[in-house]
Formats: sequence, C-alpha cells, structure tokens
Amino acid sequence: MSATGIESLAARRAGRPDANAPELAADERRERLHLFGLSLPALLVIGIVAFLPTAWLFWLSFIDEGSFSLAHYERMVREASYLRIFWSTFEISAVVTVIAILLGYPLAYLLSQLSERAASLLLILVLVPFWTSLLVRTYAWLVLLQRRGVINDWLQGLGLVDAPLRLVHNYTGTLIGMTHIMLPFLILPTYAALRTIDRDYLKAAASLGASPLRAFWTVFFPLSLPGLMAGALLVFVLCLGFYVTPALLGGGRVLLVSMKIQQNAGMYFEWGAASAMGVILLVATLGIFWGLGRLVSLDRVMGER
Repeated sequence: MSATGIESLAARRAGRPDANAPELAADERRERLHLFGLSLPALLVIGIVAFLPTAWLFWLSFIDEGSFSLAHYERMVREASYLRIFWSTFEISAVVTVIAILLGYPLAYLLSQLSERAASLLLILVLVPFWTSLLVRTYAWLVLLQRRGVINDWLQGLGLVDAPLRLVHNYTGTLIGMTHIMLPFLILPTYAALRTIDRDYLKAAASLGASPLRAFWTVFFPLSLPGLMAGALLVFVLCLGFYVTPALLGGGRVLLVSMKIQQNAGMYFEWGAASAMGVILLVATLGIFWGLGRLVSLDRVMGER
C-alpha cells in the first residue's frame, strides 16, 4: 500500500477528515479507466460476435416483403400450429430436464462420496460421450432403438414382448436420445457443488439425533441445490435449441422450434418468420433466467428472515 493510502486508512480509523480523499478518488477513476481500456478489445469482440447478430435477428423479424411489419408475430399468435410447436419444445425440454435430474443427481452424489481418485476415474466414463461426435451418438441410438434394432431383438429373444416396440421416430426415442446427450451437462456442475459441501455438517446433524436420511434431506440436499439448479437450467436451455437428435430420432413426427426455424429458413426462405421464432425463443429463455433469479433471491430473503 502506498504512503498516501496508509495515511488515509489511519485518518479513517482515527475519525479525522481524510485530506487525501480527492487524490484517492482520482486514482480510483484512473484505475477503472485503465481496466476498461484493457477489457475494451474483448468487449468489442463480444459485441461483434454476439450482440450484432442478435440485433440483426430482431430487426429481420419485423421485416415482411421489404417493409416494417408485425405480420410474423401475428401469424404465430393466430395459427395454432406455432403454439403447439412452442408447447412441444418446452414440454420435451422440461421432461428431459426432470429425467436428467432423476438419473444424474444420484450418480453425482455417489461420485461425491468416493475418494478423489475413484471419482476422477468414474468421471472419465461420464466424459467419454464428449469424445464422440453428436451425430454418431444419435445414429447409434437410431440403430439400437429401431424395430429390428438391438433392444427390440433382445426383448423378443427374452420373450418379454411379442412384437417390436416403437422406440424411435416418435416422442419416446426423442426423449431417450436427448436425455443421453444432456445427462453429462447435469452431472458435472452438480458433482462440483456436492464436492464442496463440508461433511462436518452431516456429522453435526447426526450428533443432534438426525438419521442419515433426515440429515441428507435437511442439510445436504439444500446445500446442493445451487449446483443442481445450475445443471438443470443448463440442460433445459440447451434442449430448447436442440436440433440434430430430435430431427433424427423424432423422424419428423416430433417438431420443435429449432426444426421449424430450419424449415422456414432453409426450405421456404422465410427469414423473417424464422427470425421471429428465434426472437420469441430467446425472450422466453431470458424470462426463465429472470424468473429463476427472482425465485432464488426470494428464497434467500425468506431464509434470512
């Protein structure tokens, strides 16, 4: 700390007026300007890569036949097919998120209870799917789930079913494929949060007479919620814009917003309609972020009270 800073600190502790306050304020402003100058190139890159395309997307959504219009938004409100597509997108995203929580949280909890060496070895198995192309994994599920696929042959061989089950090109196949792809995105942040929880809290709960199950639900689980919510939100948002897996495993029978956007832009060359759907999806996603942020802040306020 500089001599001026030491003198200012001593003056504040003694309750005397700080004669160096204007100089310190000027130094703080200069430091902020220097930090802003250092971060300016990164801010420009973010603005060019992220904000300019988003602004162009907003502008294009209001253009119809060369003039400013709300026709694209009016059509989405008026036509029930668009509402069904948005409902299907959010429904599948929510279901996949719930399934990922039910499957991923127990696994993350198990990993958090192991030693660091054992947990690291098992985490490799969680990360293995990332080493394979998304398209390859989706086609692998297509081979496994089709009528003459491995799963149906196995079920019929055991005598569990008489006829092949319809596991692909429908809602079921889409859920299975999307859950498999998204599961690591929930396990990793949840495991990171569980690993940081101090086990002394559970010991304290046990010393006060709590059973292991009660200690888990009243102490451990609430502390793990931030990591679980982060993973669930990540899975849900990624599902909203998912395209490859629903398109292949859904077989055209499951139509999501991303697929409709591709149809409007690639097949019908209706860039305005595609942009309008993208804008609505973006606004809905930001609304979800805002709502969850409000919910978390409200929970914290209630907890403090």
